[in-house]
Amino acid sequence: MIESITLDQMRTLVAAVDEGSFSAAGRKIGRAQSVVSQTISGLETQLKVVLFQRVGRYPVPTEAGAALANEARAVLRQAGQFKARARDLASGIEPEISVAIDVMFPIEIFTSAVTDFEAAFPDTQLRVYVESLGSVIQPVLEKRCSVAVSGVAPLFSHELDIERLMAQKLILVAAPTHPLAKSATTLLREQLAEHVQLVLTDRSSFSQGRQFGVIAPKTWRLADLGAKHSFLRAGLGWGSMPVWMVQADLAEGRLVELNAESAVWPDGNQMTVYALHRRDAPPGPAGRWLIKRLREHVMRCAADTTNAEP
Repeated sequence: MIESITLDQMRTLVAAVDEGSFSAAGRKIGRAQSVVSQTISGLETQLKVVLFQRVGRYPVPTEAGAALANEARAVLRQAGQFKARARDLASGIEPEISVAIDVMFPIEIFTSAVTDFEAAFPDTQLRVYVESLGSVIQPVLEKRCSVAVSGVAPLFSHELDIERLMAQKLILVAAPTHPLAKSATTLLREQLAEHVQLVLTDRSSFSQGRQFGVIAPKTWRLADLGAKHSFLRAGLGWGSMPVWMVQADLAEGRLVELNAESAVWPDGNQMTVYALHRRDAPPGPAGRWLIKRLREHVMRCAADTTNAEP
């Protein structure tokens, strides 16, 4: 019966078609020629289909034989994936990883690491949530994500294990038409406070009652960094942005870096970014691999930046 066809029979059929003879097929799969011949004959009986014409020195696949060999290849490939998946699950490799990533983290670095991850763990599904502030941390604490990449250390809980990834530089910017961009002198806090500050807001309640880098009494709050970026370029206010996201704007004159006094906005790295997870729910092999690869890409990017400096 067709239901009793085995993977071994399919493997024998594919080998016979690919190798062009039963003896060569036997050598490929470690069977005697007689066993290959008997297996093919038995398969023809079960399927009620002639798979090979045996009129010359070598058996020639019939049209049906060639077509079924193609089907058998697909089944064998799927069976191989099934066994590999089972082997991965038995070794503790996660069938799926959910990651929350801070919108401030350079997306090119994350994308490069994920590209490597897809090649190393093709059967592990990946879910990625790009958030800000407490909304990056909350899904890990609630066990909806196994790993997060966050730069808001004041919001970290004792329930979390953290690993430093990189330092992130934030700068104050505004459109070239903005009054602050036209100042020829160092900007004081009082001057910055006279204008609308565009501030990234938290979708979660984790940062309720806390302010991060807020200087002006009048603020427009946006939950999306892309929207903040667009508002800044439109001259609707001033605010801080990660350098990696506005480099092209600065080079092409769409934004201007504001020269604020160091007491208000110190030059250098203002944010340290960490990979984190719950202490009681550490990531499995795939999650650990992703964190390690993120760190490697961060180091490579830092080295490339250093080498590019004059």
